[in-house]
Amino acid sequence: MAKKKRVSTTAAVVSICGFIFLICGLFYFAFRTTSRSGPPEMTRTGTLFGAKKELGEPFGIAYRDGETFVSDGETGKILRISDGDNFTVLTDRLNTPSAIAFDPEGDLIVADTGAHTIKKVEISTGQVSVLAGVEDRKGFADGPADQALFNGPIGLAVAPDGRIFVADTYNDRIRLIENGRVSTVAGDTEGFADGSPDRARFDTPCGIALTGDGKLIVADTGNFRLRLIDENGAVQTLAGNGQQGVIDGSLFEAGFVRPLAVEVDRFGVIYVADGNSIRALGRRFFPGVETLTDTWLGFSDGEAKDSRFSRPSGLALDEEGNLIVADADNRVVRILSDDPKGRQMAPEEIAALGESAEEFRQMSPPRWPYDPPERVREIAGTLGEIRGEIEDADSEVWFHNGLDITGGYGERARFIRTEKVLDPLAVQNFATSRELIRLPTLGYIHIRLGRNVNSAVFNDHRFQFSVDDEGDLKSLRVPRGTEFKAGEAIGTLNPMNHVHLIAGRRGLEMNALDALILPGVSDSRTPTIEKVSLFDENWREFETEKRDERINLTGKTRIVVRAYDQMDGNADRRRLGVYRLGYQILKDETPLGEIKWTIRFDRMPDERAVKFVYAPGSRSGATGQTIFNYIVTNEVEGDQFREGFFDASLLEKGEYVLRVVAADFFGNQARSDVRFSIGD
Repeated sequence: MAKKKRVSTTAAVVSICGFIFLICGLFYFAFRTTSRSGPPEMTRTGTLFGAKKELGEPFGIAYRDGETFVSDGETGKILRISDGDNFTVLTDRLNTPSAIAFDPEGDLIVADTGAHTIKKVEISTGQVSVLAGVEDRKGFADGPADQALFNGPIGLAVAPDGRIFVADTYNDRIRLIENGRVSTVAGDTEGFADGSPDRARFDTPCGIALTGDGKLIVADTGNFRLRLIDENGAVQTLAGNGQQGVIDGSLFEAGFVRPLAVEVDRFGVIYVADGNSIRALGRRFFPGVETLTDTWLGFSDGEAKDSRFSRPSGLALDEEGNLIVADADNRVVRILSDDPKGRQMAPEEIAALGESAEEFRQMSPPRWPYDPPERVREIAGTLGEIRGEIEDADSEVWFHNGLDITGGYGERARFIRTEKVLDPLAVQNFATSRELIRLPTLGYIHIRLGRNVNSAVFNDHRFQFSVDDEGDLKSLRVPRGTEFKAGEAIGTLNPMNHVHLIAGRRGLEMNALDALILPGVSDSRTPTIEKVSLFDENWREFETEKRDERINLTGKTRIVVRAYDQMDGNADRRRLGVYRLGYQILKDETPLGEIKWTIRFDRMPDERAVKFVYAPGSRSGATGQTIFNYIVTNEVEGDQFREGFFDASLLEKGEYVLRVVAADFFGNQARSDVRFSIGD
């Protein structure tokens, strides 16, 4: 025991000394950034490439001599981009390429994640050769490069002397390719620990970069941290408190969401692609972490602090120090700089990057996520419904982003489309009621992934489980590059007794009733409007229950309608959200214009809009009463949302009818009229 204590004390001293050295180094780099020769402030964001849907999933980025190279994990290509939209395909012979980097000879080194290999692509010819690993064979083995084994390597960095460092992602190790051999630099099994090479632990490391003095910085994705490896392989935590979240501040206080990629400029500033944002370390005098962009999922150019990304996965620097970003789920290449560079994408251009519902329907044959695939199932929830309850301004509520399709407890759920996993952390919420797997265009929730009703694992190597010391399952990963075919088993239904099916790419989710063909689905039932309420702009309610009396309105009015829908096959207790809502004004039974449709759920609204759609008292969830109070005077559709009113002062004196309309996806409409008057 005494010996173990001395070792632990020594390790602690080394750790503290190393961290002090690290902070001093960052102080130096921060001081450099305050000079006139420092890096750009990164105040603007523009789109460099991909506006014409040239990319499936940009992941790795490399820049050299005025050209940008990008790996496409969805198509297996590497594109060579010159000025503007000019590009050529360097190669299309890769499986699922991830990080890319130049070697000293000017050729590209590629982490071909889906093939479990590290490859070289000759710039002059596009010829591909395997540098290390065995094609399509995963595992772990050091030794001669042609016999070494990797497990879904994602990140890599090439030293000036030609050594190749690899983030061997699902082996949780950092590896080295040198002189035709592969060795382990640091790491052993999944977990978290600083210390010597054989004692250090990583969790799904995805990004790696070299500092100017030869150290390695690792984006330790599953641990929500940045780690530092010195020349001897000793590992220190550089930044991150281990709590998942976008938290700026000192290295000790900072939090990360999912750091995927890391890059270091010539001043020592460290850039990180984290979740849906771009972060930086070492740009100020005091070393710390700051966020350069918005943190909300989305797509917008302009001021960097307001610009939005969707799973940025690759970073590179041009000769001016501008940051080039592979914006993976937006399927474009972006740039952060001081001066406007690239194009400023307009909202309609951004919307066009996603598939339309018609295009989405053509991507796979009709089927339900069970067997038999043509059997009609009950729909238990639709896109845009509130989840949680609005009691006050601080209530935590969100939009339901999919279609709930009922099944039996323990029933096997099945993929409805052949797809390849691209998100390095495609599995989330393991062993909870919201366990899920996210593929590029579809997501599946409420499933025991890869195991049966008794939690016994399937005989399917694609589901990579880890166990604790007692032999119990503790985590699950499905590596980037894994392919599943339509009809194959995902897992079994948990006690939620349904598949929550997400249709659409991240940030571009669509109403699955429109985006998918579900055999035999139908809806002949008209929505139900339970009540229409009117409020002034300060939320003081007008009396609307006395149908034989008219309400006198004088100014801005809010219209709130309590409504729900049902589909064929629904139990009477089942209440679904409606597809769209609007209102119309009539005088003497004559409409004064068309119906003003204000709320529409053809695609996922901006998450911040939930309280623009739903008024207090709204609630929905797995248990309890379902109440949808829609604020019909507000306008919400997709990314656009704003507060609105019916302004009675714009009408002449007289008697009128307010008609509220609620419609389902299949075109059935319900109407409710409220009589009101203007003036005496």
